[in-house]
Amino acid sequence: MGRSQAVPRGDDPRFGPDADDSGCSILHVDMDAFFASVEVRRRPELRGRPVVVGGLGPRGVVSSASYEARVYGVRSAMPMSRARALCPGAVFLAPDFPQYSAASRAVMQIFRDVTPLVEPLSADEAFLDVAGARRLLGRPAEIARLIRARVVEQERLTCSVGVAPTKFVAKLGSTRAKPDGLVVVPVGQVLDFLHPLPVSALWGVGERAEEALRRLGLSSVGDLAQAPVGMLRAALGEAAARHLHELSWGRDPRRVTPEQVEKSIGAETTFDIDVADPAEIRRALLSLADKVGVRLRRAGQAGRTVSIKVRFADFRTIGRSRTLAFPTDVAREVFETAWALFDALRPGDRIRLVGVRVEGLVPAGSATRQPVLGAPEHGWREAEAAADAVAARFGRSVVGPASLLSRADPPPVENQHGP
Repeated sequence: MGRSQAVPRGDDPRFGPDADDSGCSILHVDMDAFFASVEVRRRPELRGRPVVVGGLGPRGVVSSASYEARVYGVRSAMPMSRARALCPGAVFLAPDFPQYSAASRAVMQIFRDVTPLVEPLSADEAFLDVAGARRLLGRPAEIARLIRARVVEQERLTCSVGVAPTKFVAKLGSTRAKPDGLVVVPVGQVLDFLHPLPVSALWGVGERAEEALRRLGLSSVGDLAQAPVGMLRAALGEAAARHLHELSWGRDPRRVTPEQVEKSIGAETTFDIDVADPAEIRRALLSLADKVGVRLRRAGQAGRTVSIKVRFADFRTIGRSRTLAFPTDVAREVFETAWALFDALRPGDRIRLVGVRVEGLVPAGSATRQPVLGAPEHGWREAEAAADAVAARFGRSVVGPASLLSRADPPPVENQHGP
């Protein structure tokens, strides 16, 4: 979708919570300022204050900003230095991903209590198909109200919901409903809802496409809908032209897909200062491999291919990968492979970013391993599983690789987009 601010908040009664929801079985639920809201939930003294969550180093970016901070122009993906300049009085916090993951799981469970047809898009948003829940729970708008009430009651968080006949329009509806609102787009008024919006509201319209469309005199979705497809094709290409033309008429045949299989799991770190010290890069790769191992085991996945990404100070980026004999979810094996790949590069130049990723995922239970002659009965996997159990109870900061725990200074802040 285009930039979320492209859909203004409005109180048009045609699209209010009491609008006709016949045939509108698709819901898009989007948590409000999710990371910041979780922080405020556990620190009530921050309520009403501008709160910004993200990397705190000189190259950090904003992951989430409370609505009090957004008044000052702070937005997600903005450089943290810019956010500090716009809102120096804000509370700036490093992200706590275990807390956000726990909150996300609880919220998704609320959705799944309503319908099994839940398609998560990220930690804080999902599509739901509630057609099968109507007999038990009522009309789609009533189900949306129920979900919002349960999220507040059980998790002390708020969400915004769009109710519509298609996924695309439902997502636009939840954006218009923010914060903490409900928008219903009736079947017969989809075009009334869509056509006044700017073209940037359409999925697939970024800055370059928006500029190309504006050069053709097309500034609204309605303008695009009325334009000849040939004109769009000449400016954007065949695939994009057809895609945007269909969306501009509210046509989106995609169904809610309950399960999306992850193709890879990874993590990246941007150093605050470009580094060339192999020992520091080794520690960073160890930390990333540990995170990847935890995420693999948490997801019940294992993978055969380990890859690394290296971005130099001049922004050149290279990648290397190696396929293992058997799938693994063991951080130690991921690290040893990642370090071997890096060591083979011997780049010498100063490095800005490193990343580790495991691909070719399969369910961990189906991953077979060839026993190694003379190997101990219990090894790294058992040790890491035990560490997972300790971390689940006391927090990840109390257990991990010794070379990381013994450091006087913390490892670099992990980038906030995650796997």
